[in-house]
Amino acid sequence: MPGLIVICGATATGKSSLALHLAQGLGSPILSADSRQVYREFDIGTAKPTAADRRNVPHYLLDICDPTDNLTVADYQDQANQAIAEVQGLNHVPLLVGGTGLYLKAVVKGLKIPRVAPNPELRSQLAALGQAQCYAMLQQVDPESITRIHANDSVRTLRALEVFYVTGCPISQQQGENPPSYPILQIGLDCKEVEEGDRRILIRTQEMFNAGLVAEVESICQKYGTSLPLLHTLGYAEIKQYLAGEISLEEAKELTALHTRQFAKRQRTWFRGDRKIEWFAVDQPDLLEQVWHRVQEFLEQTKVASASGTSCTF
Repeated sequence: MPGLIVICGATATGKSSLALHLAQGLGSPILSADSRQVYREFDIGTAKPTAADRRNVPHYLLDICDPTDNLTVADYQDQANQAIAEVQGLNHVPLLVGGTGLYLKAVVKGLKIPRVAPNPELRSQLAALGQAQCYAMLQQVDPESITRIHANDSVRTLRALEVFYVTGCPISQQQGENPPSYPILQIGLDCKEVEEGDRRILIRTQEMFNAGLVAEVESICQKYGTSLPLLHTLGYAEIKQYLAGEISLEEAKELTALHTRQFAKRQRTWFRGDRKIEWFAVDQPDLLEQVWHRVQEFLEQTKVASASGTSCTF
């Protein structure tokens, strides 16, 4: 069975560019692992692949829902697994590319995710009780979850209570991992120097503004209203402040770059926790050659293992 190649890393490390080169060389499609690129109309601020890129290489998991929808991690996992199976069924190796760590983990680790849709009314009732009481309630119904959820983590506390009250079963008993049987190569991109990463983020930020980010946000605000949850995310929240007259355009740029740097730091911390990711420095002149060599090695190992009927892990 064809395997899966993952390209991950922090924002502005060149994941999309590298993936396009690999996809063209392998004749493979690209599957997005970005939690905002799944939404239609959120294009510039999410650095979504251009129309030209999408004509040159087939892309999956882009624009699969409206901005008013709520795509859960479980929803994404289902659609990603379906796309992977479809591509592998054609004897191609899909490229799973993005920086949303939880999306990638859901696929690569085969996370068992409770299929419980968000219940706004229940969450509102629980939130009204306050985090302290909710956490105490969780300790009573699911003490195992307490070992993994911090006392101040209201989001995960509410989710755990929500799953319990909807299903009658603790979320800790519904979680776990069931990794896929096909081989997976995880390639991580990072900058040797922090300054190089900051420089790339500044360039990315300016490019977004030049491409019409302000107009994109203004159009989305007019169509869906300023309370749309996605407008509170990176790049959009800062422009919304500018459009409201709260900050200047230059301040919006500076804040976007600052918040992007902070976000990239969190991404690096997340990905560094996975020891199976093989890291490549993006500022190496022969990056593409290095990665291409590793990919060919992986494909050959996969082929040999398949021919011998043995399993292989990477």
